[in-house]
Amino acid sequence: MKANINGRTEDIRAVWFEDGKVMMIDQRELPDKVTIVSFKDYRDVAEAIRNMTTRGAPSIGATAAYGMCLAAINGDDIEQAAKDIKAARPTANDLFYAVDYMLDDLSKGKDPIGSADAYAQSMVDKCIKIGEYGGELIKDGYRLMTHCNAGALATVDVGTALAPMRKAHGDGKDFFVYVSETRPRLQGMQLTAWELLQEGIDHAIIPDGSSGHFIRKGVDMIIVGADRIAANGDFANKIGTFEKAVLAKEFNVPFYVAAPISTFDFNTKTGEDIIIEDRSEEEVTMVKGVRIAPIGCKALNPSFDMTPARYVTGFITEKGILKPSEISKVRE
Repeated sequence: MKANINGRTEDIRAVWFEDGKVMMIDQRELPDKVTIVSFKDYRDVAEAIRNMTTRGAPSIGATAAYGMCLAAINGDDIEQAAKDIKAARPTANDLFYAVDYMLDDLSKGKDPIGSADAYAQSMVDKCIKIGEYGGELIKDGYRLMTHCNAGALATVDVGTALAPMRKAHGDGKDFFVYVSETRPRLQGMQLTAWELLQEGIDHAIIPDGSSGHFIRKGVDMIIVGADRIAANGDFANKIGTFEKAVLAKEFNVPFYVAAPISTFDFNTKTGEDIIIEDRSEEEVTMVKGVRIAPIGCKALNPSFDMTPARYVTGFITEKGILKPSEISKVRE
């Protein structure tokens, strides 16, 4: 991804391995500054996943792979490391997929760094293909909408929901993106808008509650990412996704989910079986350490919601664009 670092535009990934350390952009610091942090212990990597230093299902998966790599290099108990890393966040399927991938490779005696690097690169390659398939859907003059961040920050590089936009922009297409702010952690405003700004893609940040207003006025397509997709096509994504899908169906707006095949969980039959992570109420009641809610009031803070497959026009994957009824064809 493009990033302005100390006045220079550089090409950088969200997470990588260098000199025996897991390196990553601290996404909590964006958009104010680009801060690179590093970790030498898998436990610290697990905490970085938990506290959202890194976030987004594919980036979480790559981070988990590198965490397992550290555990192997440092001689830690691999099975315990796998349990600790999987416990960091419960909803994103890529986290579990990546840990199991590393367990399998390590059991075969493969090089930990080589395996983790290969996993991360595979995510990037898949995102490039997602961009190629999804970019064909975007036409000149389109008004798009997205939610949360499913860009390069969330996927090591390129993005899932943002990959088609990057490809279409690179092809010279002219379009506009509505970026919902994504309360309470504001990933849309602080991360997606930042990525689009770096790329020079025309966009505007909108309050979450105004999505219906703009869809009614005229949106040509909605593209979102996913953290886990059940076998029947139900999927979990950042809270606020479900209402956009319902509104899209009401106004006949195509609603696409961009995600690699690793996000599909064929062991989960329906979305009702997806574990939805509940996070701290302070994320809702406080802003930058200052309480804005009345003292004594409680808050509920589900991090994700579940959208039934009937609202999905298609899944944009590295193997093509699939209808919900077709996803069983790509079962790995």
